[in-house]
Amino acid sequence: MPEFKVVVNDPEAKDPKVVWVKVVGVEDLKYTEEHKEGKSIPEARMNPKTLELLNAPYRIVTLRIWKNRATNEKVKFTLKVVTDEKVPENTICVPKALLTDKLGQEEAIGEIFRAKAFQVTVTGDKAVMFIGKKIGEVVDASVVGIGGKKLLITGGSDFAGFPMVPTLPGTGKKALLLSGPPGFHPKNKGERRRKYVRGNTISEEIVQINTKLISA
Repeated sequence: MPEFKVVVNDPEAKDPKVVWVKVVGVEDLKYTEEHKEGKSIPEARMNPKTLELLNAPYRIVTLRIWKNRATNEKVKFTLKVVTDEKVPENTICVPKALLTDKLGQEEAIGEIFRAKAFQVTVTGDKAVMFIGKKIGEVVDASVVGIGGKKLLITGGSDFAGFPMVPTLPGTGKKALLLSGPPGFHPKNKGERRRKYVRGNTISEEIVQINTKLISA
């Protein structure tokens, strides 16, 4: 069965508001193998007033915790928020196992904001929905857990990193003379190179699919 890493970009999250929060690890929120493998986004709990500050309609947020500001060392998590009025404002509850696994502690201070982009691994029937789709076509965003939206396919790449290009029909790989991206980033004006690229149609040889959220 096919398996794809789907990268979802949210074009409305250009300059998200950042809110400082207390991060608390709790036992009753799960952190499973599916979460570790990127097949599902871990859930977190937050007061609805705090979520409102973030302007995150899909409730998918990025939590950033600085381990060492002097060395710019930090960890980032993508989380799906469930609102709970019992959670104090400016606090987010996350799976305890996630926090201890990544930080070795049960509490921290972090920054939270609407996710500009996130990644979900899809398999089975959800992955099949992408087979045969071309760059510029859409699939329902429910495959990544977002209702009422569509995913516009903007590109992708295969297991070797060769990118899909919109101008090459089909699923095959071919060497094309390129003057710009995708596939080639010239250092000098007018520079051209022959590079291998993938066609514009998704097959099981593609491992990453790039998408953008659009209105249904």
